[in-house]
Amino acid sequence: MDDTYKYLGKRKRLVEQLRAAGITDTRVLQAIFKVPRHLFVEGVFADQAYENKALPIKEEQTISQPFTVAFQTQLLQLQPNMKVLEIGTGSGYQAAVLCEMGMRVFSVEINETLHREAKERLRRLGYQPYLLLGDGSLGWPRYQPYDGIIVTAASPKIPETLKRQLAIGGRMVVPVGDKHLQTMTVVQRLSTDRYQTETHQQFKFVPLRGKYGFG
Repeated sequence: MDDTYKYLGKRKRLVEQLRAAGITDTRVLQAIFKVPRHLFVEGVFADQAYENKALPIKEEQTISQPFTVAFQTQLLQLQPNMKVLEIGTGSGYQAAVLCEMGMRVFSVEINETLHREAKERLRRLGYQPYLLLGDGSLGWPRYQPYDGIIVTAASPKIPETLKRQLAIGGRMVVPVGDKHLQTMTVVQRLSTDRYQTETHQQFKFVPLRGKYGFG
């Protein structure tokens, strides 16, 4: 049986759960429905891929629960063809969701194994983000400024380096806190030297590695 049909019912139920949980951006919901999450997890977890929970991937990392992916993406308030920087490629799932929404995606991953496997996985699925193996806490200055920056790991504070890579009007979504609990934080760049910050609910992410992360 084609996996597209095998998981069709589960995909629909997941989207309904996300809508009930407060995800209102229809483009985000459509992307979550279309991206085959079961191909981004280890095979043994494929049948759990469309449950609203985080799952383990290689290198002691996780693929975020679908609500977290949808919530962060919705907070970016994206429009088609915007340039988005992702910090922490992981399995490549978040990058795929952004690509599905029509974004120009740039994603940085510090772990070589995850970077290599995500690159191959995304290529097979027809997604074409720009991928970099490196320290995501430094961002990707070469392609700045970005309309949106999404950090998919816990940061000890709002990363100043990433703030400076935002376009005027651009938004960064980053979980800020300690290694155990973080507050989802949105930073919007209002002008060259003015930023506005808002906070949302709490989450639990794996720690950001790198110079401006947890090491």
